[in-house]
Amino acid sequence: MREIRLLGLDWGTSALRAHACDGQGEVLESRHSAHGLMHLPRGGFAQALEDLCGDWLAAWPDAPVLACGMVGSAQGWAEVPYAELDGGEAALAGGLRTVSGPGGRPVHLVPGLIQRGALPEVMRGEETQVLGVLQTLGAGDASLLIGLPGTHSKWVWVQHGVTQRFCSFMTGEIFAALREHTLLGRTLPAAGEAGAFNAGAFERGLAVARQPAGRLGLLSNAFSMRSLFLTGALARHAQSDYLSGLLVGHELAGLRAGFLPADAPPPRLVLCGSDTLCERYALALRQVGLGHAEQLPQATAAGLWRLACRAGLVRP
Repeated sequence: MREIRLLGLDWGTSALRAHACDGQGEVLESRHSAHGLMHLPRGGFAQALEDLCGDWLAAWPDAPVLACGMVGSAQGWAEVPYAELDGGEAALAGGLRTVSGPGGRPVHLVPGLIQRGALPEVMRGEETQVLGVLQTLGAGDASLLIGLPGTHSKWVWVQHGVTQRFCSFMTGEIFAALREHTLLGRTLPAAGEAGAFNAGAFERGLAVARQPAGRLGLLSNAFSMRSLFLTGALARHAQSDYLSGLLVGHELAGLRAGFLPADAPPPRLVLCGSDTLCERYALALRQVGLGHAEQLPQATAAGLWRLACRAGLVRP
């Protein structure tokens, strides 16, 4: 392996991902473990890092270690105050907090991002993905809409390379809650019996959110999964994808009504996240008339490199 110039960590609730980067930010090797902040070994964060990256730390003692995600939350290694949205990348780079890692090795924690307002918005980890998207695509687009689907989906509006605002939808978490903890889930197949993706059922759910009945809102529409099943109009194996489409449809309806500028030209659309989720959202965006979305793999490593350069931890 070529010389490691940066050790980038994406440290979430359920997993730890590590990326070894060379002097140009290229990822030489990636590793992952299940030692997210909810599943740490007896020795805590330092031990989890040593277990996964001990050989890298020993072989390249001068490479800085930069970590983003829930590791900087109140439940993480150390709480890092959110950087203000209007401070831009400089606020993120200037808000790093350092903790002592294995053998006293400094580990720099990335702050999350906060958007002030009557209903504040926050993110931890996604701000680094956004930087990774910008690092990959450049800042040539006048308007860029970045979708980050997941447990708490984020949509980020960027103009000329600067994040202007963002919003959150609890789509993934609501799907899991409805499936596991409500009457709706009683007739769903078990997770291992779900079968292949049912695009027709997903698109049917999307369509409901756009129909007049969709104006009743998600609290009413969600019950249609049960009523359609009980009347024989929706097969048992199609229910899960129908519900997924219904939730995503309402997410995109809310995005269009409450987030996208009415008078702005169509932005460039980019989806960043797991292939499975991004494919669903790309289909949904086309179906509801929001356009074609490019799909990028996880951009966190590129974002960590960009932030490390901005903070002066590395010099390409």
